[in-house]
Amino acid sequence: MFGECHAHLFMNGTDYKKAVMDHKGHPAESLVRAHLKAYQDRGITYVREGGDPYGVSALARELAPEYGITYRTSLFAVHRKGRYGGIVGFAYEDSREYAALVRKVKALGGDFIKIMTTGIMDFKTDHTLTCASLPAEEIRELVHIAHEEGLAVMTHTNSARGVQRAAEAGVDSIEHGNFQDRESLDCLAESGAVWVPTCVTVKNLIGCGRFSDDILKRIYRGFQENLRYFYKKGGQAALGSDAGAYQVLHGQGLLDEYEAFSETLLPQTGREELDQWLKRGEAEIRKKF
Repeated sequence: MFGECHAHLFMNGTDYKKAVMDHKGHPAESLVRAHLKAYQDRGITYVREGGDPYGVSALARELAPEYGITYRTSLFAVHRKGRYGGIVGFAYEDSREYAALVRKVKALGGDFIKIMTTGIMDFKTDHTLTCASLPAEEIRELVHIAHEEGLAVMTHTNSARGVQRAAEAGVDSIEHGNFQDRESLDCLAESGAVWVPTCVTVKNLIGCGRFSDDILKRIYRGFQENLRYFYKKGGQAALGSDAGAYQVLHGQGLLDEYEAFSETLLPQTGREELDQWLKRGEAEIRKKF
C-alpha cells in the first residue's frame, strides 16, 4: 500500500466549520484516533501531514505509532500575513518573523516546513486563484532559511508561474500545482522536486452540487493532460489526497487518488510501471521529509 503524502487530520472531509469547532481550544483525541483508525483499516502506514493551528497534527504524531503509522508533520503551515493560509497555520510579516516560525517548528520537533506561496482555486471560473504567487525573491528566501535549519520545504502552490517560481527556488515538494503549462511542468520535472497533485480535491467535487460541474470537469481534464505530460517528461510524483478537504475522507482519499492516477495514466503505461513510478516518488518524499 502507498503512503498518504498530504493530509490534514484536523479536517473531517465533510464540514470544515464543524472541524474547527471540534478542535478549537483543545484537540479532540477521539476524532484524531478515528481518522488514524481509518488509515490503519486500509493498510496505510505512512502519513505526511500539512499542519494546522490547533495542535491536532502534533497529537496525531504522538498517537500514530499505536496504529502502526509513521507520521511526519510540519506541525503548522506558514503564510504571509494577509494572504491565504490561516486555516492551516500562522502568518509572518517579514523574513525575521518567518525565521522565528521556522525555528519554532524545529524546536517543537517538526519534521519539515510547509509554506503557502499562492491562493486556492475559487472554482468560479477555470484558472482562477484567490491570490497570485509570492515574488520569486521571497520564495527563494523562505526556502533558503528553512534549508539552513536542515528542514525540507513542502509548498502549497498553484498556477504555472507559482510552480515555476517555487521549483526554481529549490522547494522539495509541490502540493496541488493546478493550472500549469508545459513550461512550468518542464521546470518542475527538471528541478527534482516531487509533485503531489491532490487531484481528488477537484475530482471528488464533481456531482456534489456545490460548484459547477462544467468548470470542475474542465479543471480535472487539465490536470489529466498535465499529469500525462509530466509522466512522459520523467518528473517525480507521489500520492497525496489532501485528506480532510471537502469530499476527501481520511484513508479513502488515498485510494481515490490512486484511482485518479490510474485512469489518467494507464492508457499510456502499465500498472507495474505506474506503481514503480509512484513508489520512487514516495521514496523521495520519505527520504527528504
